[in-house]
Amino acid sequence: MLDDITVDPSVTALRPDFAVLAITAHGLRNGPTDDRSRGWLAEARPVPNDHEKLESWREAYRAFGTKPSRTRPSVDALSRRLPLPEINQVVDAYNAISVKHVLPIGGEDLARYQGPARLVRAVGDEPSEEALGVPEPGEVVWRDDLGVTCRRWNWRQVARTRITEETTDALFLLERLEPFSLDELKVAGEELAELLSEITPEVRIVTRLIVSGT
Repeated sequence: MLDDITVDPSVTALRPDFAVLAITAHGLRNGPTDDRSRGWLAEARPVPNDHEKLESWREAYRAFGTKPSRTRPSVDALSRRLPLPEINQVVDAYNAISVKHVLPIGGEDLARYQGPARLVRAVGDEPSEEALGVPEPGEVVWRDDLGVTCRRWNWRQVARTRITEETTDALFLLERLEPFSLDELKVAGEELAELLSEITPEVRIVTRLIVSGT
């Protein structure tokens, strides 16, 4: 999966500073929120509304015609939900890292994925779940062979690929725009890997950094 993930040139033309750290985790033993993951969530601190990392994502949303005050970038929406919601151990882990670093992070169940993940500008006829609606032409979306997996870059994920307590193999997408540095992106990925290893000590983790031109 990692080697086949692509970012369409039309997306990098929109934001040449975009990079994504893709992480696969195989052999997870997920479960309901416990005291450990509840502690990770409790460490989340409020993010100022005018934080430069949030503003960068809002600018990206405006660039493809979406109002970020109506459909917020994922980390913007998540940071407004303190205390963070309890979902399951794996989701708790990446939500805690997301707010800590002010970094959008998506989590996908690889068993529910069909074909490679790719980030594209929508044509407007891509299959999507009814609850999310069909993407608008030019909208940035993640998709697989079956259709949209996340609308408006990282606004909202489809139910089909969500990480559940039964998930054993997962893909995480850590999405960066400047002024978020590549060094900090690496650190965030390492911290997520550490939490996943606490959940499942024998988890197998592989990473790939995808930047413009690769």
